[in-house]
Amino acid sequence: MRSGRLTRILRWDWILSPRQLEQERAIPQKKRTADVPDSDRVEEGTHSTFLASLNDEDVRRLNDLLPWSCYVLDERGRRFGKPWSTGKRATPQRIPDRRILELDRRFPLRDLVVLEVGCFEGIHTVALAGLARRVMAADSRIENIVKTIVRCAAYGRSPEVFVWNVEEGMPNGYDPTCDILHHVGVLYHLADPIRHLQQILRVVRKGIMLDTHVASEETARETYVSKGTSYRYLPYREGGREDPFSGMADHAKWICEGDLVRLLRDSGFRNVDVAERRQERNGPRVLIFASRC
Repeated sequence: MRSGRLTRILRWDWILSPRQLEQERAIPQKKRTADVPDSDRVEEGTHSTFLASLNDEDVRRLNDLLPWSCYVLDERGRRFGKPWSTGKRATPQRIPDRRILELDRRFPLRDLVVLEVGCFEGIHTVALAGLARRVMAADSRIENIVKTIVRCAAYGRSPEVFVWNVEEGMPNGYDPTCDILHHVGVLYHLADPIRHLQQILRVVRKGIMLDTHVASEETARETYVSKGTSYRYLPYREGGREDPFSGMADHAKWICEGDLVRLLRDSGFRNVDVAERRQERNGPRVLIFASRC
């Protein structure tokens, strides 16, 4: 599949065309369940035998047990999880995400080991665990680990999960060696993204899917040195430990796309495809697939 075609497919998840908007508005309103406000459009979600066995009151109690920051829908259109706010993670997340389907097309996951860095609340983990032979999922926040365990259990998935703050180097007590690295929404939250990549790429045998914000050539006005090489970056303020959508430090460094591609190639990933470039509210973002052969 050519990258231009992939871009058109993946844009569905972030930007709807005028025609697609008309199609969305034409969808008949379905009967709404008690726990979904009338302002939400209800659609069918992913099947879960566990969720299907719960009544509406049990689902509400489940959603109140943990500090959820995003949600999916079950087959009856009920929320599993909660939106963070009316403006962030306020729509249901998809299982599987279109990027994961493309990852599986490029690297058939059935017999492979996947390491997911930054599992958040387990939505991508559920999809990966349904496709790959083995999934390891890590996050820096213990509450996200617990939410990932709960969400995966609800869908009958059993990934290996562990707490790992990637800013502190490689994990103690765990072997993160994998065939495929799933690295989405993490790199642009790190205070030292270059050091992190230099460490983690060594344990990846086949390929990587990397989705991250990057600095533009105009905004990357600061520099820092990692292993004798100077990298330009855009400084970005982070909310720290208490903000579920931030890194663990109080700042992050957004590096340039060109430096990111060169680092991947220097780390032995011969084929690097910048499959998508998109402009989001906070700045430019790229989706990269890279393989060692």
